[in-house]
Amino acid sequence: MDIKDLIHLGDDSEQEYVEPDYKISEDGKSITIDAVNEAIDPVQDFIRDKLTGYGCEKKVLGQIRLAVEEIFINIISYAYRPEIGKAEIFCEVEEEPMCVTIQFMDSGKPFDPLAKEEADTSGAMFLERPGGFGIHLVKNTMDDVEYEYKDGKNILIIKKNLK
Repeated sequence: MDIKDLIHLGDDSEQEYVEPDYKISEDGKSITIDAVNEAIDPVQDFIRDKLTGYGCEKKVLGQIRLAVEEIFINIISYAYRPEIGKAEIFCEVEEEPMCVTIQFMDSGKPFDPLAKEEADTSGAMFLERPGGFGIHLVKNTMDDVEYEYKDGKNILIIKKNLK
């Protein structure tokens, strides 16, 4: 293995690059994918493709993109690591009212990100205490965020009005 086969994870550890395995459902409403860092782009592409053509504002699309990334990174970091498991992401757009619902499911360790203490975004604490800011961002940019653990699965649902 040469250096091109390694990735840097930000925590000073190196792991072998893993090409994510994924499958889009026959109805096109969901993607099942390995919960690895390399899968973020295919997940984002899947969501973007579902939203194309609905005339969403760039700001709304940016908020959705950031929320999807934060949630998917939480699945990688908390549900499975150091193992690799699967995540299933459903994406559906409703036209009345115009909104998107994105559901994330994984069979990893139970983890309710909504149960975490609210992030302190003021002053020095914001800079000194890492963690919690991603879900804070999700909760403050999405119109609805719900979590449940059911039938051995973490299920996180976000909703965002598109108009």
